[in-house]
Amino acid sequence: MTHTSLYATSVDADAIKPFRVHFPDAALADLKHRIAATRWPDREIVPDQSQGVQLATVQKLARYWATDYNWRKVEATLNALPQFTTEIDGVDIHFIHVRSKLPNALPVIVTHGWPGSIIEQLKIIDPLTNPAAHGGSASDAFDVVIPSLPGYGLSGKPADTGWDPIRVARAWIVLMKRLGYTRYVAQGGDWGNAVTEQMALLAPPGLIGIHTNMPASVPNDIDAAALAGAPAPSGLSAEERHAYDQLAYFYKHGLGYANEMANRPQTLYAIADSPVGLAAWMLDHDAQSLALITRVFEGQSEGLTRDDVLDNVTLYWLTNTAVSSARLYWESKLPFFAPKGIPIPAAVSAFPEELYQAPRSWTEKAYPKLIYYHRLDKGGHFAAWEQPDLFTAELRAAFRSLRGTTTPSTAAR
Repeated sequence: MTHTSLYATSVDADAIKPFRVHFPDAALADLKHRIAATRWPDREIVPDQSQGVQLATVQKLARYWATDYNWRKVEATLNALPQFTTEIDGVDIHFIHVRSKLPNALPVIVTHGWPGSIIEQLKIIDPLTNPAAHGGSASDAFDVVIPSLPGYGLSGKPADTGWDPIRVARAWIVLMKRLGYTRYVAQGGDWGNAVTEQMALLAPPGLIGIHTNMPASVPNDIDAAALAGAPAPSGLSAEERHAYDQLAYFYKHGLGYANEMANRPQTLYAIADSPVGLAAWMLDHDAQSLALITRVFEGQSEGLTRDDVLDNVTLYWLTNTAVSSARLYWESKLPFFAPKGIPIPAAVSAFPEELYQAPRSWTEKAYPKLIYYHRLDKGGHFAAWEQPDLFTAELRAAFRSLRGTTTPSTAAR
């Protein structure tokens, strides 16, 4: 496919090419065959999730996946959006790029994490680009860029080492420049937060602010105590004590997947070979998300649906990115939650069922130029996916003060 004149470049290596998603029928048939051929372990010997994802949950997921689930619906949704690839630093980067039809739209690059993908952000695209149709004002419009991390989803897989969040951040800066944006903002959670914060630390001229829904704000002494499983330090406020308890719980019960991927990602052959194994591995990210997804497969109405969950897992399966995505944990040497001293305007949305709900006191110290902080009463780690209306409202409010009266300089619409 040839690239469109909308993205005309002077160097062929910088070409931006239209992209469509289509996996062959044989790949979908193979997926269903593998699900049906799953060799199941014995049921857990406890009545709760303390031994991991419960057998009943995964069997319900597998039955639906093998019988009623329809991947072609996802392909149709993705192919209705403007998708592109461009080579940056030797890797083909896939991205969705939707330009608002409204004047003065503020460009935003939104970065997913693990075990997420571009699937997480699909629900926020139209509300951000077409706010008046979703309870917002035309003055809140965004141009939206959603890339797939290298080694994830529809992007290429790095063939060399060194693709840590810092290198990804450099690639995103190149991408926004290549798209013609000279004034923009960035958003991220999970690894997306790490990439977004590193973009801020690199301080490209065009980046005027960031927003995060998983801030890195934990003071070093508190982080060390939580990691060690020590009693909460004295003198913490109620909000700080709550955050400490969440963090200590995550360090004790939820870090297994991260430790394995950080140390031995190549050993995870099983999740590249078994779709059910992959699904279980991805579901067990954090206790609150797992509890929500369990309720979904029990038939309860939640922010996510069965299809939402399987859209994401199926993308990982069809692209064979279980191991290549895990390598980001091996590559990164950045502490997840330690403040980085972000030098530009920053906004934080603290969702209650995140790995920890960042208190304002820690947030103000971690982000010297904090322009927005909101402590929400609903939503978890996958906020854009689970609570798209709340998430969209947060982005509108977070960046409103940065819009000013200056029209963002962008490529031709």
